[in-house]
Amino acid sequence: MKLVGWGYYWQDVEAGTRYRTINRTVTETDLVNFISVTGMLETIFIDATFEVGAIKGRFVPAALSYTLIEGLQCQSLFQGTGLALLEVEKKVLKPVMVGDTIHGEIEILAVKPTSKGNRAVVTSINDVLNQDGDKVLSYKAVRMMAGRP
Repeated sequence: MKLVGWGYYWQDVEAGTRYRTINRTVTETDLVNFISVTGMLETIFIDATFEVGAIKGRFVPAALSYTLIEGLQCQSLFQGTGLALLEVEKKVLKPVMVGDTIHGEIEILAVKPTSKGNRAVVTSINDVLNQDGDKVLSYKAVRMMAGRP
C-alpha cells in the first residue's frame, strides 16, 4: 500500500523539475500569531492606523510569507525526507498584504549525492507569487534530503 503525504526522496527529484504548491490566503490571524511568536511587534505590523511608512495597509513581514511557503513544502515535497535546511538566500520584491493569496513555484537546480549516508544536497529556487501572478519573494534554498531506505 502506498503511503499518502510522504515527501520525495532525493532520488525522486532532478534538476529542471518544477513544482507548484497549493494556494494559501494570508489572514489577519496569521499576521497576529506570527508577530506575537517572533516578537516582531513593530508599529508597522501592530497598528492598523499607522500611515507614516512607505507601504499603506496591512502588510505582513516577508518572513511570514517565506515560512508559509516553507510550510506548504514541508507538508508535501519533503515531509519525512527533508533532513536539514542548510542555506537560504532571499530577495523580497513586493509586499504581501493581509488577504493576499500566495503560492510557491519551486524549481530544482541541483541534486548532489553525499559520499555517505544515502543523502543528497538539493538546491532549489523558490518563487512566491500572489493572486495576481506577481512575484513577491524569491529565494534559493539548499537542503539535505534523505534517500530511499
